[in-house]
Amino acid sequence: MESQIIEITASSVGQLQENPAWTAALESGKVLYFPHLGFGLSAEEQALLRPEMRDPKSRNISLDADGRLKGLAGEGAVQAAVTDWMGRFRAQSQELIARLLPGYQHKLRLAPTSLRPSEVESREQSWRADDRRLHVDAFPSRPNRGERILRVFTNIHPSGGERVWRVGEPFETVARTFLPRAKPYALWQAKALAALHVTKSLRSEYDHLMLQLHDGMKRDLDYQRNSPQQTVHFPAGSTWVCFSDQTSHAAMSGQYMMEQTLFLRAGGEYDPAASPLGILTRLTGRALVGAEAAA
Repeated sequence: MESQIIEITASSVGQLQENPAWTAALESGKVLYFPHLGFGLSAEEQALLRPEMRDPKSRNISLDADGRLKGLAGEGAVQAAVTDWMGRFRAQSQELIARLLPGYQHKLRLAPTSLRPSEVESREQSWRADDRRLHVDAFPSRPNRGERILRVFTNIHPSGGERVWRVGEPFETVARTFLPRAKPYALWQAKALAALHVTKSLRSEYDHLMLQLHDGMKRDLDYQRNSPQQTVHFPAGSTWVCFSDQTSHAAMSGQYMMEQTLFLRAGGEYDPAASPLGILTRLTGRALVGAEAAA
């Protein structure tokens, strides 16, 4: 399998600029990897990094689009310090994307900023929620109708611990494997889920198929073991970027990571035909978004 990692040597966001080859690689599902581009924390901020900083009732610590911090155990000065550095990370991530992908500007929607202090390998989860299994991201309760999931990750481990991923096959290869196994889309079922508020809006056939790919990949243990894949070690002080709805990935180990999600408007890519919606539309031979809303 051709490597799915594109290494970029820049050591600061200010050194970045648009590169058509990097754009095409990202939009084909590859990972842009910046081994020398980290996120700076002061010694006082690093001292706050510990597993118990996360409220045990929350999976992660997050800063929402309005600047509200959630999931942090601690008060006063601790809340203020973490809010400040997560805001700085958000700004750095937005600048990184603006410099690399200026064509995305005014097409992006900000999602919460996440701080993940817990060890990946210590989580106990169901097979469907286990992100140590290769998958492409899809949201069961939040249909996105082709909106893209663009993510910036940075390893901030204070003791130099690595973040280890597996990265799998290109999206079209995954789709050709798992589409034949997908359950048919049922509009009546999508309407029932919306009426019962199981989903926040009407699930399109695109959303249904993305969930079928996500679940099909995670359910298939033979695929998990034997499909073409590469293991990638992201050291502390490195950053990587991908479309997590297109890049087949699994987080195997690591601790103390920051992540920024930006939602890209459907069709806002430089090459919409290379997107999951474009690929699935071509493979199925029919429109996967829109028809259900009119039915």
